[in-house]
Amino acid sequence: MYPALAVVEEWKNASASGDLPELEAVLYVGTAGGLESRIVTRAGVDFRAVQAGALRGLSPWRALVNSWALLKGTIQARRILRAFRPDVLLATGGYASAPVVMAAWLAGCPALIYLPDIVPGLAVRFLSYLAKRVAVSFDASLAYFPPGKAVVTGYPVRSALYQGNRTEARQRLGLALDGKVVLVLGGSRGAHSINRAVADILESLLGKAQLIHVAGEKDAAWLQGCREALPEDLRPRYHVYGYLHEEMTDALLAADLAIARAGAATMGEFAAVGLPAILVPYPYAGQHQEANADFMVSRGAALKVPDDKLAEGVLAPLVEELLANEQRLRTMADNARKLAKPDAARAIAQQLALLAGGV
Repeated sequence: MYPALAVVEEWKNASASGDLPELEAVLYVGTAGGLESRIVTRAGVDFRAVQAGALRGLSPWRALVNSWALLKGTIQARRILRAFRPDVLLATGGYASAPVVMAAWLAGCPALIYLPDIVPGLAVRFLSYLAKRVAVSFDASLAYFPPGKAVVTGYPVRSALYQGNRTEARQRLGLALDGKVVLVLGGSRGAHSINRAVADILESLLGKAQLIHVAGEKDAAWLQGCREALPEDLRPRYHVYGYLHEEMTDALLAADLAIARAGAATMGEFAAVGLPAILVPYPYAGQHQEANADFMVSRGAALKVPDDKLAEGVLAPLVEELLANEQRLRTMADNARKLAKPDAARAIAQQLALLAGGV
């Protein structure tokens, strides 16, 4: 959702300066429940929900149920599009986009699919045949689409990530201005295996760095209990959150090292702020996160740790080694910044404007 919101923000800015046509109205269509609707409405964008469901890796019965949900979602999306009458559709990939892309195709509305990951999943590969264009973050993704179908735009991120200041970010988060800061996050819902591994080395880690821990709503409570059990001098160095909204920008700017999953946002947001990372791909993500992590590792911006190795205690020595090696951290940060494309949101907005004009 964040890439889509970044594109909307940039299109509005570009239209205000006369660089792009006016963006008269925006509607975000997603799935009900969870954080998506709250984040989108918090950004001031109207939200409508449709049904959707994944089909890959499911039992025949569950696949049948989700196929019915997909059909219902497409009917719901057709009604929404008929009422809203969009000139163009931006889809950010995944099974949740399927009903809306199919409805747009049936309505003759041009669609652009943005692929945030390196490797497209089955949903994106199928939907790309219904879309006019596909936008990708890196050249490595072009090979998965017919020649001329995909264009490299980069990963669109909030403009504040390029404009922020580390000192001010640390002040806003209540962090000490000196010393190292480690950011731990596992996506919007957290990552229990990462949370557990960090909790096991908490005192040792806090002796070397302040810690911003975005744990997910399910794990935040027991990790807060871990914080209360810390020695009094270490407690102020540990900052636990269930989720961060606008404050996530400050967390990214404030950190010297991240421990995270390897979702697509990792590649875009870590690159924007030049944040070195230890990536722990989610093992049930259809290999997408493995490919993302391998890409970051190959560019010298990250290290990779398999999820099943966390319980073996591999995290502590790796974090300690990186925090003690200033030159290596600086090199990884520089390598991450080389992957950033500050104009990505505008590039996607330009592509959408072209499609809306019939190009």
